[in-house]
Amino acid sequence: MDTEMATGQLCPESIGNTHHSDPEKNATTLNLQQEEKENDTLSKNSHSQDSVVKKGYASIKKEFLVQDYKPSLSAEYISSEMKLKMATNEDKTPHNTVDDKDEIEEEDLGDNEGSEPPSKKAKLKGRNKQRPRNERIDAKDKMCPAIKENRECRFGDNCKFNHDKKDFMSKKLPELEGSCYVFDKFGFCQYGITCRYASNHLADNLQNIVKDDVFEKMKGKKKFLNELGGEIRQKLWKKKYNFKRADAVVKDVQKNFRGWGDQGAGDDKSEKINSFSISSDSNKTISANDETNSNKEVESIMSQKEDQPNPDKIKTNALPAGAGSGPQTGKSEETSKRYLGCITDEEVVRIRPEESKKIDLKNKLYLAPLTTVGNLPFRRVCKGLGAEVTCGEMSLVTQLLKAKQSEWSLIKRHPCEDIFGVQVCGSYPDTMTRCAQLLTETCSVDFIDINCGCPIDLIYRKKGSVKLNSIGFIDINCGCPIDLIYRKGGGSALMGKATKLEQICRSMIGVMGSTPLTVKLRKGVFDDRNVAHQIIPRLREAGVALVTVHGRSREQRYTRLADWDYINQCATAGAPMPVFGNGDILSFEEANLHMQTHGVSGVMLARGALIKPWLFTEIKEQRHWDISASERLDILRDYTNFGLEHWGSDYQGVENTRRFLLEWLSFLHRYIPVGVLEQVPQRINERPPYYIGRNDLETLMASANCADWVKISEMLLGPVPPNFRFLPKHKANAYQ
Repeated sequence: MDTEMATGQLCPESIGNTHHSDPEKNATTLNLQQEEKENDTLSKNSHSQDSVVKKGYASIKKEFLVQDYKPSLSAEYISSEMKLKMATNEDKTPHNTVDDKDEIEEEDLGDNEGSEPPSKKAKLKGRNKQRPRNERIDAKDKMCPAIKENRECRFGDNCKFNHDKKDFMSKKLPELEGSCYVFDKFGFCQYGITCRYASNHLADNLQNIVKDDVFEKMKGKKKFLNELGGEIRQKLWKKKYNFKRADAVVKDVQKNFRGWGDQGAGDDKSEKINSFSISSDSNKTISANDETNSNKEVESIMSQKEDQPNPDKIKTNALPAGAGSGPQTGKSEETSKRYLGCITDEEVVRIRPEESKKIDLKNKLYLAPLTTVGNLPFRRVCKGLGAEVTCGEMSLVTQLLKAKQSEWSLIKRHPCEDIFGVQVCGSYPDTMTRCAQLLTETCSVDFIDINCGCPIDLIYRKKGSVKLNSIGFIDINCGCPIDLIYRKGGGSALMGKATKLEQICRSMIGVMGSTPLTVKLRKGVFDDRNVAHQIIPRLREAGVALVTVHGRSREQRYTRLADWDYINQCATAGAPMPVFGNGDILSFEEANLHMQTHGVSGVMLARGALIKPWLFTEIKEQRHWDISASERLDILRDYTNFGLEHWGSDYQGVENTRRFLLEWLSFLHRYIPVGVLEQVPQRINERPPYYIGRNDLETLMASANCADWVKISEMLLGPVPPNFRFLPKHKANAYQ
């Protein structure tokens, strides 16, 4: 009623007749005004400043809005396949415009009667798949590492790299402006002549210069932790790493633990009978990765599927998980062989699940492990802005066991990450347990996380301070929805095999010693079947230290809002084990609300941290930070400096830093400054309409067009190379 009266006062015909007007006339006037206002809102040519905010869009102050903006297309950032489709459609319908769209559709229908169906129109929506990478430099155009370091090349004339420094300098791209961050920080740039900022630390004779005072100060400090050593790499390559401990634990768990049955978590009947039988593929992995095991032991492990364990034999011969060191009667020859030689307490007295180390992360700000964008430079940025717990990117256990360098780079840790975990993804108990043993023996992490929420199809369908010399925690990702992971039986696919997941957890805990194990889950695989609340009690009994629940299913991926009421149900089911919640947090009010009303021990920040990494500062200081565009640019500058330190300051390192910066900007541009918003705070499911910022830099950072992201990268990393190619993840980012 108040709205109608206010609207009536704005009507010209009602002015002067407020006290003595005809009620029927006023009602007619109000109805006409409302119809007029609705028509103006829907009209394409409306310039009304009082237009209603569209559903799904954030509310922006009127002075910043761009009315009736029609985006144009940047063909440079469209895939060749999409260009071909668009060209084909233009040939068929050259008069295709918005005004005669209906006429074209009718003509197409009429022309195709009795013939082949019309081809689908190309739509610039969705994701660009199989995005191209920049071309790599030929080996002959690269500088030989030995010559770069002033050493003699052992390959001599047969070396595939360039040995002529002057020839290399003549072909090298122009130097980038500014100082070399690596040289300024460490007093020495290891990239020497290949550095894009080489003029800062090269003498006239092309020799590398060293800042003695800075170099001596930084000499004893490690840049990164968890780098794979040459000796361990050789053992993994030659399959000579000793995994006897992991294999023995998997075998014990398989014999002695039958699980709880299905309980609606998707386990099939055969898995209830023999819940932990190792598949033939899994056995091949065991025998292939450990040639040092005796033939009898390997054959014993591989015959688990055929020979079902005898309950009587289990009680007398096998060593149950968590059994004490009392005398054992009737030990088999196989069991006694396990303990030949030096026997440690850890081997004889197995840690019970309830005795496994717990991790206290209550109320700590946890940065989620993020694929691609959650790299080490980004984690360093978040640490500087208030993040307390960090976790490496999801890594595949099979690739870690193969010593693949690209996979090991995902678990690198910076010394500033005082509470750090490694997140692993896999689908078989043997490989997961071997990876847990490898990480605890060779790496410096604070926990290991299991990914049970990855929705990637390929993975699903393939069935305080810490000591830097000790591992902290491991996290299993059971929430990843990506098809690549889902199809292989990992990620969120493990939520459909709860018994197998429980066996994985028990086996990993058996080799991790005092290192905590955490698990990340989704609601379930399907929208209409939530199973996380049934799985969580089983994980608690298995000894898992902490569980994080993302309030969406695998089918839902990242659409619609997260279900925090269900997260509350999971927290209740998991008590007293700590349960963290994850989903749609973009302000300190939302974090406070979920902490106070949904029973979680803490919150994990994922996309919210990508959109505004200073969210950690806002939560700590309980305020909205109206951060300026120049402050945001400084954050990006820190990121590029960290990237040059991590990936290198040579050509490949600079372009890697640029590529990951562009990937991050695809999230960062969604942030709407506090001073521009009509209603604070911004919601994560509200997209920004077209608006102009308070200065040119803020407008540039608000652009959803990939070309503008490239401009920002050139402000920080210099001009892009001549053969530069970058295709945005989403097709819509080709619009300007």
